[in-house]
Amino acid sequence: MTRNGRAELVWCYGTMDCGKSTLALQNDFNYSNAGRRGLLFTMHDRAGAAISSRIGLARPAAVIDAGFDFVTAVEEHRLRRGRLDYLICDEAQFYSPTQVDQLALIVDELGVDVEAFGIATDFQSRLFPGSQRLFELADRRVELQVAALCWCGAAGNQNARVVDGKVVREGSTVLVGDTVHGDAAPAEIHYELLCRRHWRLGVTRTHAAQQGLFPL
Repeated sequence: MTRNGRAELVWCYGTMDCGKSTLALQNDFNYSNAGRRGLLFTMHDRAGAAISSRIGLARPAAVIDAGFDFVTAVEEHRLRRGRLDYLICDEAQFYSPTQVDQLALIVDELGVDVEAFGIATDFQSRLFPGSQRLFELADRRVELQVAALCWCGAAGNQNARVVDGKVVREGSTVLVGDTVHGDAAPAEIHYELLCRRHWRLGVTRTHAAQQGLFPL
């Protein structure tokens, strides 16, 4: 967060299941315990009006849409409630480049720290527009180091979209779906973390099990 008396825009990124929302909640807990005052935001979170982690942690958050103006929200909050020290912004890959520009302005002109959390690339292995802008503007870029693995045990670095059992590479950039975990039956539309090779070949965990490569 603030370094040498100057607010920062920090971009914390990784793949699915890398622990970004867990870290967002932990940081908010630590900052609020230290007496700092903050606001939490999210977009397209599976839990709705909350930042939620797959390990069971959750905290209420304001849900934004494409027309949301961060600068106006921060200024109105300060008028009504006074001091504001930080923003925690989850699912930031879905934010528009204009909204990321607003976050940078809040840091530079209003002196409020901003931590943005999200995944870098979409199901086509291309940068989300919001993620790209965060890479361009962030004061610090933090790649999360939690080990997230493909079914084969290799590093999972591709966020695959699976529709009716097949890896797809065309369609809308934003399509909300859950991810596959453990023995849970995959939904008709879901996301699965794969290594680059198995993403390229379209071999999901279920396909691997059917071929005798991986026990379900």
